[in-house]
Amino acid sequence: MTHEPRPAPCGTWSSPIDAGTVAAHDGRADHVGAVGEELWWTSARPSEGGRRALMRLRGDGGPPEVALPPPWDARNRVMEYGGLPWAGTPRPTGGPLIVFTHCVDQRLYSLEPDAPEGAVPRPLTPVSAVGGGLRFADAVLMPEHGEVWCVMEEFTGEGPTDLRRLLVAVPLSGAAAEDRAVLRELTDDTHRFLTGPRPSPDGRHLAWITWDHPRMPWDGTELRLAGLAGNGEVGPPVVIAGGPTESIAQVEWGARGEVLYSSDRTGWWNLYRTALTDSRDAGPPAVGPAEALHTAEEEFADALWKIGMRWFAPLADGLVAVVHGRGGKRLGLLDPDRGVLTDAPGPRTEWAPALAVRGTRVTGIAASPLRGYELVELDTATGYSRVVAAHHRDAVPADHLPVPESRTFTGPDGREVHAHVYPPTSPDHRPEPGELPPYVIRAHGGPTGRAPMVLDLEIAYFTSRGIGVADVDYGGSTGYGRAYRNRLRGRWGQVDVEDCAAVAAALAAEGTADPDRLAVRGGSAGGWTAAASLADPERTGGVYACGAISYPVLDPVGWAASGTHDFESRYLDSLIGPFDEELYRERSPLHHAGRITAPFLLLQGLDDPICPPAQSERLLAALAGSTVPHRYLPFPGEGHGFRRAATIARAVEAELALYRETFGIEADRSETLETETR
Repeated sequence: MTHEPRPAPCGTWSSPIDAGTVAAHDGRADHVGAVGEELWWTSARPSEGGRRALMRLRGDGGPPEVALPPPWDARNRVMEYGGLPWAGTPRPTGGPLIVFTHCVDQRLYSLEPDAPEGAVPRPLTPVSAVGGGLRFADAVLMPEHGEVWCVMEEFTGEGPTDLRRLLVAVPLSGAAAEDRAVLRELTDDTHRFLTGPRPSPDGRHLAWITWDHPRMPWDGTELRLAGLAGNGEVGPPVVIAGGPTESIAQVEWGARGEVLYSSDRTGWWNLYRTALTDSRDAGPPAVGPAEALHTAEEEFADALWKIGMRWFAPLADGLVAVVHGRGGKRLGLLDPDRGVLTDAPGPRTEWAPALAVRGTRVTGIAASPLRGYELVELDTATGYSRVVAAHHRDAVPADHLPVPESRTFTGPDGREVHAHVYPPTSPDHRPEPGELPPYVIRAHGGPTGRAPMVLDLEIAYFTSRGIGVADVDYGGSTGYGRAYRNRLRGRWGQVDVEDCAAVAAALAAEGTADPDRLAVRGGSAGGWTAAASLADPERTGGVYACGAISYPVLDPVGWAASGTHDFESRYLDSLIGPFDEELYRERSPLHHAGRITAPFLLLQGLDDPICPPAQSERLLAALAGSTVPHRYLPFPGEGHGFRRAATIARAVEAELALYRETFGIEADRSETLETETR
């Protein structure tokens, strides 16, 4: 039986999506990989303190198992955003051997899940009392050497940039568990950043990617190749691709022993291969010319925020599984010899950069606007796909979920601005006659990143109450080629602000949104954009009535002066320009706090090493005596991005309260804004 939706003021609609539901479904599966016939991955656990559980799916068709119970947390803090936290290998007897990093102490552990005495993790690396200690990521097991090879991040002092990174070999015997000197260094620390090792199938070569300050990995990286001796010694490397203006995002080995990699040398991350022309063990390896596998104006990679991300995976038959697209990412199969690309069927609009291969089967993590992220397996021999784990379960009826539309708006100077628009949606309510709904403009983090068009219960929390949402891929976002990505260079706080405001103004002008009830929100770099938008009403045309700012960058001067972690410590060189105090102050929302007249909400994790709470506290101090309504919610124990269920729930309720208070929406409120009068 159906019924007509009843008119009701937008923002007051009853909804089955409460803050607890949002928190319970925050996070997704990640880091899927194959261990023989088994699948392993990590899974978010907001209700367990935000830890990530290590999951196992045996090859016998049984249900998924939690391989590591609480309090084990399969994460690491390499480059603070972390990298691939586990690796595994099958064994003839005794079950698989797994290694993983534990977030609490950052040590590398081994795990024998089928051991008769029980699965008790055993430490492989020591604890260091220096600075941020020793951290490990992006590992590969080398049982023939009795070692696990990985990236090591080692702090040499107390400052956030006092560190070195290199490839190391960790004994599987546990001999290095209390002795740093036992770790065997495979490379030196000449380069500031690097990805994990990729040994060739024949064990004769090793490939990895490096880059250095002030470049970020999407600016320019180098693909290095070295000979590998039988005793595990790494020879002198040569650069076979990449450079200051060419980004290599991933490297793998093909079925015939060729090097496969993604490069944006044409302005788009496409796939290439290079054959080895000299397979000697000694001396630098020799390679042939690079061959493009499929040239297209779309992306076969993305920004390398976490080492170990995998956008393509070779199969034994020579095919290559790829996630690719313009904007969103879909799964395809590439025949590298013919250059033919065939997409997998299905409704999923986004595939994560995590692929596992078992024979002819490819497993990835995929979602759509109506289904959350699931582990989906494609059998390349039959073309049949199925969900194998992390099955979507409807948390609420589907008719309460918005169906987004991908749109291209026109920004200043006629430039394109991409966005996903999520309209207010409810089977029970509709706007009152003549009423236009309020809209929230969301600026994603990064800023070198993008907004995936997938089921997001945080978005649905607002749309189901009658508040629309627009996710903006402003200039500087990935997914649309290097030229679109470079649009933000030197203009952070300008292009992003203008593009978001252009979407807001367009929605109002076309009659989709109420021009008097528009808000801006964002976290991290999106928090910068939200704050900069409120602090620059001239640039935005004063389009916003309020803003929600989470764990933001606010003070470029402080950020540049050891105010953040090493990975992003030179990011502003490209986003704003080489350090110039006057320029950085001119661009800073903090130093223009006096221009803020719209109410705002400020959310901050007190253990955030990337955007430390000092920046938020400086903004509050700058507003002392102001009558601008604002509320500050600090969260002890939270870092960059909220993981705990209670934090997520309180944050989303406070954001709704901001909109209701500002827009004059009469409804039950769980939070009220406070006016700062200091």
